[in-house]
Amino acid sequence: MSDEPDRSASATDAGAATEAPAPGRPEGEPAAAETEPRAVQLELPLGLESSLPKDVPRIHVAEFDGPLDLLLYLIKRDKIDIHDIPIAPITRSYMEYLELMQELNLDVAGEFMVMAATLIHIKSKMLVPVDPTEAVGEEDQEDPREALVQRLLEFQRYKEAAGILHQQAQIRAATWTRPDTVLPAFDDAGEEMLEAGLFDLISAFKELLERRRTLLAHEVESGGKSIEQRIEELLALLREGESLDFLELFAAQETKADMIVTFLALLELIRLKRVRVYQRGIFGPIRVFRPVGPDVAAAPTT
Repeated sequence: MSDEPDRSASATDAGAATEAPAPGRPEGEPAAAETEPRAVQLELPLGLESSLPKDVPRIHVAEFDGPLDLLLYLIKRDKIDIHDIPIAPITRSYMEYLELMQELNLDVAGEFMVMAATLIHIKSKMLVPVDPTEAVGEEDQEDPREALVQRLLEFQRYKEAAGILHQQAQIRAATWTRPDTVLPAFDDAGEEMLEAGLFDLISAFKELLERRRTLLAHEVESGGKSIEQRIEELLALLREGESLDFLELFAAQETKADMIVTFLALLELIRLKRVRVYQRGIFGPIRVFRPVGPDVAAAPTT
């Protein structure tokens, strides 16, 4: 993959800029910004501004997944060797997802911005040419990606261990207790169904927006429904014990604003455990399932 210019170029220039020596600091000593990544302030490019009203509540991404989850998702999706991450493409993909999350009015936590700065910082270090007089061999040169790779490997081991424990807990609950909710049943029996994560949903929604880009370019006026109203509509559409294809939830939506409100309503239903989302294998089509069980409508929303 080539290190072509991308949207993070402007942020790279900002991150690479150096500041004048502060009083009391010896001249020539690097500023903190030169040795450590700084958080970046992400601004949406023209054409990606959110079309939502300002009073639409924000969903906290931290309640679902974090920046390392997003990086691992991108690495698996693009079939990248975690030990040899191409920084330019992965930074570009990461920034695209941050822009989309901001467009969706998701409250992106500060650690996402810190990770963006880390990627940009690593990218800038890899672009600096090596002084031939100082180069003593490739094996002696420090790889700027090494610390990030070790963090990802450790986090991946943690997620795998947590997944095994979660599976075991589900098996014990199904074996020794009567479950509070009926387990999902799908038409295509025998096919592996995995729980979909936040970035699986965002990726599916991103593809949907791209496919409907031409139609959305000629938007009619939005219906102006609130997330609460859309939640009630989704619950009416999705009866207990049944499932729908993810794309069916957006079939009647004619504007980008309505589609985003529907997506946020789905995330809120997932957070409240009113619905669950599954996909047919890794990165497969997503289905939304409404369990049969105790009514949790009165669950707190804070």
